[in-house]
Amino acid sequence: MGSVTRHEQGEPARETAVSPADAAPSLDPVSASWVRGLSSSGAAYEQTCTRLHGELVRIAGRELARRRSRYGFEGPEVDDLAHQAAADALLAITRKVGDFRGESRFTTWAYRFVVLEVSAKIGRHFWRTGRVELDGEDWDRLPDRLGADPADSSEARALAAAVRAAADQVLTHHQRRVFVSLVLDAVPLDALVLELGTSRNAVYKAMFDARRRLRDHLVAQGYLDAIPGRRS
Repeated sequence: MGSVTRHEQGEPARETAVSPADAAPSLDPVSASWVRGLSSSGAAYEQTCTRLHGELVRIAGRELARRRSRYGFEGPEVDDLAHQAAADALLAITRKVGDFRGESRFTTWAYRFVVLEVSAKIGRHFWRTGRVELDGEDWDRLPDRLGADPADSSEARALAAAVRAAADQVLTHHQRRVFVSLVLDAVPLDALVLELGTSRNAVYKAMFDARRRLRDHLVAQGYLDAIPGRRS
């Protein structure tokens, strides 16, 4: 009589634990190596984290350098923000490494985490330095923000007044806040995203809608010429 297996006796077959790297056989060799290292323990895990942190610091540094001219920070400040962003991104990546499924290279997937952290750090840095007060609105600054010629100051002031009236009449509260923050107060996008607790895309959309409503209103009032072929 042949031997009977545990499965044939009606007992459930044993499931073997599968690591994230083994669960996704389509991973490229480099990505699989990263996942294995971050899914291990002991010295292998620490070495992988150290390597990844170095990569994240470099990515954060490049991203900060790209945005530096807009936000006015430099030197040791940039290096400090890069290390902060890299450390927080590494923590998020190690927690979510099991979610990586190989739709992109691991480094591309990790890049998103550090870019998000850079944006968050820039936003917090801006509000911490107190470079702008949002309690008051100085609409007299609008002509400068719009690049108006000083020789046409009277026309620029008239247009600024028309824009202010239009903002009160045709914009929602949210659209008005986004417009005033970005155009009037020159608040950086990343800082506004943090302040509003929203996303960059949501702010872009609000600003797009605000500009369209303002232009349509100003065209209707005769302050601006209509764009040929454009429908309201």
